[in-house]
Amino acid sequence: MQKTVSYAEMVRFLDTVAKPGFITVTEEGRSAQGRKVLLVHLNRGGAKARFKVLYYAQQHGNEVAGKDAQLTLIRDIAAHPKQLPEDVDLYLMPMLNPDGAEAHRRFNGAGGDLNRDHLLLAQPETQALYRVARRIRPHVAVDSHEFGRDSEDYAAKGWEAWPIITMDAANHPLIPDYLKALGLQAVAAALPLQEKAGHAYRRYNVGGPPPDEEIRPSTAEVDDGRNGMGTLGALSFIIESGVRHRAANPSADLGERVDGYRILYRHLLGDRAWRDKVRALAERARREPLPSFIATNTFWANLGGKTSFVKVRELATGKTLEIPTAMAMTDLVVKGSVPTPRAYAIAPAAAARFLSVLEAQGLRFETLAAPRRVQNEAVRLLRVEAPYDELYQRYEDRQIVQRLPRAEAELPVGTLIVPLDQDLARRAIQVLEPCLLYGLYGYPGFRELAIPGAVLPVSRLF
Repeated sequence: MQKTVSYAEMVRFLDTVAKPGFITVTEEGRSAQGRKVLLVHLNRGGAKARFKVLYYAQQHGNEVAGKDAQLTLIRDIAAHPKQLPEDVDLYLMPMLNPDGAEAHRRFNGAGGDLNRDHLLLAQPETQALYRVARRIRPHVAVDSHEFGRDSEDYAAKGWEAWPIITMDAANHPLIPDYLKALGLQAVAAALPLQEKAGHAYRRYNVGGPPPDEEIRPSTAEVDDGRNGMGTLGALSFIIESGVRHRAANPSADLGERVDGYRILYRHLLGDRAWRDKVRALAERARREPLPSFIATNTFWANLGGKTSFVKVRELATGKTLEIPTAMAMTDLVVKGSVPTPRAYAIAPAAAARFLSVLEAQGLRFETLAAPRRVQNEAVRLLRVEAPYDELYQRYEDRQIVQRLPRAEAELPVGTLIVPLDQDLARRAIQVLEPCLLYGLYGYPGFRELAIPGAVLPVSRLF
């Protein structure tokens, strides 16, 4: 491949491959500028197809390889149906951000970053994604992106990032450990497949060049597709391929990036034993009780100061170098936690602002028609720390709070009660827990509720 597929070309192609009872294409929403957000469903086993998979791509409009790989996967299965196992129910959303794709920019038509919209679900494209995910409840979900191999900080050292294809699993603390471990097993098991194809592959990470810059897995927070889908009970991944943005022709290696993607997409379908194991563990995660405590403050660290070796590509020679570093932070540390409540209460004055988020997330809630006495734990906001923390490599908008003593209180009429005895309890915690270091109050529309010294509008019920 030398050229990515446009929105119009994708629509025409999907019209040609649609086959009743085998390949269906449905409109699941409209973008901010009115383009169709499409879902492609492939199923040749009917009711026997119990292993549900959701691949979605191009949340960022200028990151194209995942979309192109999905379209070639659809093309191949349409031509050779037996490439799709009968027990696989496969769903693909190849172009989640058609506005950004047409403009070849990261953001959607409203200027929103879709992969930072998995808490609010304020954008129509992410709303469509979660409607699909809640309807099908995938056992495997994959978010598809690209990163720049030739960033300025690498180039200043005479290097570029080594891998052309990477993958990582969800890592949020609310996701059961057995799902996270299985995800990392799948990440490691892809290595020989990529090596056989001649692709440079490693676990996806972020950060600057070694040996001085921090290198770590992607955020353990909730506001991205990978962790968002993970808390719906999916074995959830992110794939990122590497682009040379500064090259005369950044699409020169598009075919290699697409091939790396295709290998991972097929790898995650696995064999029948793999699919049965994943389905059983994903469904177990959905039934499992909530943990007794909620991690509210986590960070990546290097326990014991281990030395790792990070591969880079030397620009002058094309050689692969292995740089030793102690700045590879691969251990997730929990710094703060709170007891898990039985429900959250949203004060009537803020109910209208929260209502759209609850509805977009599909959360069950009750509006009090009469006062109710409860055991309530209010939370006071001390401050929101806006600057990026250079020392601890922390994102901006950290919420610093104080839990107030638990006490009996009367909730007034109009209070919204969001119980945690519901199927989407982990999503409710991610969205509403007021003690999280990163939460809603750093987002537009909620910042005005973040008044230093004031009690937050969401309290914890016991």
